[in-house]
Amino acid sequence: MMVVPLAVVPTTAVAAADPPHPAAPPPSPAAPSAADAEPAAPSASLAAHCLESGDGYLRARVAGAIDAKIDWPNSGTRCQGESKRVPPGVRLSFQRDSGTKPDLLFVFGLTGVRKGQPARATGANLTVILQGTNQIFGTLGDSRCTVDSLTQRPLPAPGAYRVEARGFCTQPAHAVRGNGAVLVSTFEFAGLVNYESDDPEQGAGDVPAAGVPVDGVSAAGVPAPPKPAPGDPASRNQAARK
Repeated sequence: MMVVPLAVVPTTAVAAADPPHPAAPPPSPAAPSAADAEPAAPSASLAAHCLESGDGYLRARVAGAIDAKIDWPNSGTRCQGESKRVPPGVRLSFQRDSGTKPDLLFVFGLTGVRKGQPARATGANLTVILQGTNQIFGTLGDSRCTVDSLTQRPLPAPGAYRVEARGFCTQPAHAVRGNGAVLVSTFEFAGLVNYESDDPEQGAGDVPAAGVPVDGVSAAGVPAPPKPAPGDPASRNQAARK
């Protein structure tokens, strides 16, 4: 009997004959979590307010180049104050939060006011600034406006007092640049005075100190009323004090 030898098939041929196994599909991306799908909610900004006690305000009647009836409650009103040295007293500023028209800033420099003490018939140096413009109006001294009455109440913060006052102006505040004037016939307010800021570098007074920009606002953001012009009664009074 004849034996027929079996043909040997190369392993490479067998591998080539077998169909290739399909590649494993790539892993599907992970589904986004709820935190990824929803944007983070922005943190709510705190509304501006004058006094923590909730009883700050400014009311005034303005006529002339600016005509406005001011009735600013505590909420939405920014106020600050400090003692001043020339002449001795306090300075308070009031302005509304952004968006109010006209965008006014009031600065009252009150002569002779001392920490924690009431006052009557006190002179007031008044500056009114229309923010965003170059319109600045000032009485250039404390002889044109008077505070009828002023009371103070200590606040929880060291050296801080709530100062409430009412008064009037008999003459207008004139434009520092150009022409025009405004008359604040009546005013009343309750704001903050921080007597802790009374040091040689702060509370200089009602005239701009060195380094104050020409627009009358200091680096600390507290406007300083303009320097009295030569020949103005306030200028002569300052010269007499020296």
